[in-house]
Amino acid sequence: MDRATQQISSSVETRRFSFETDEGAAERARIGLLVLETDQTMEMEFRHLTALPGVSVYHSRLACDVTVTPETLAKMEHEIPKAARLLPGYLGLKSIGYGCTSASTIIGEHRVAEIIAEIHPGIPASNPLTAAKAALDTLGVKRIALLTPYRPDVTVTMQNKFDDAEIEVRFVGSFYEESDFVVGRIDEDSILQAAISAGDRPDVDGVFISCTSLRAAGIIEKAEKTLNKPVTASNHALAWHLLRLAGIDDQLAEFGQLLTKPLSGK
Repeated sequence: MDRATQQISSSVETRRFSFETDEGAAERARIGLLVLETDQTMEMEFRHLTALPGVSVYHSRLACDVTVTPETLAKMEHEIPKAARLLPGYLGLKSIGYGCTSASTIIGEHRVAEIIAEIHPGIPASNPLTAAKAALDTLGVKRIALLTPYRPDVTVTMQNKFDDAEIEVRFVGSFYEESDFVVGRIDEDSILQAAISAGDRPDVDGVFISCTSLRAAGIIEKAEKTLNKPVTASNHALAWHLLRLAGIDDQLAEFGQLLTKPLSGK
């Protein structure tokens, strides 16, 4: 009997087959993504925003509170390393994203990048706040309407971060909702109408819709066509930034202006 064939019972035969290997499901780029345990939207939107040949996104969930306050957001600083370690180094990730705009604001986007770099040195990292700044720079937007779901103290902190980056916030609109569970269920038409209302002002160049739980990716193109101005959002900007950091410059024109552009300066 062939050594690769073994008789293990009178009626069942097993055989060992040879095989070849290739680069796997993501021969162009593997992207890591740290997703909040409360997030109902991010993974779904990333499936669409990164639907490119040879590109795959690998998720790790991290513990957080469903109620969004400065205190609960700050606690995530201790959870980021735990989630980052669940993305194994042998995957060969090309970029890594942390999926919370408000926590990146409270913890500090540079601190978030530092934590990820401690676990995955040498791999470019981003978060929605950093990605939004890069996106707005690429789009040439200097004066924004900011749309959030947050309570005022979280929104004001974010507004200040944009102002510090010389991106002037000229208008702020919010749904004033503390529960991330509820935010994930705000319907797309409500987000679209709010974005159009916020952006329909002569003193703003574009709109940023904050929060990875808001279902905004699907309304970007509609909002841009109505306003004739650039519009981006947390998942939208982060997906674009992670693709570009990973060396993927493919265009996805159905998601608005940003997904057709390289990083500013490239």
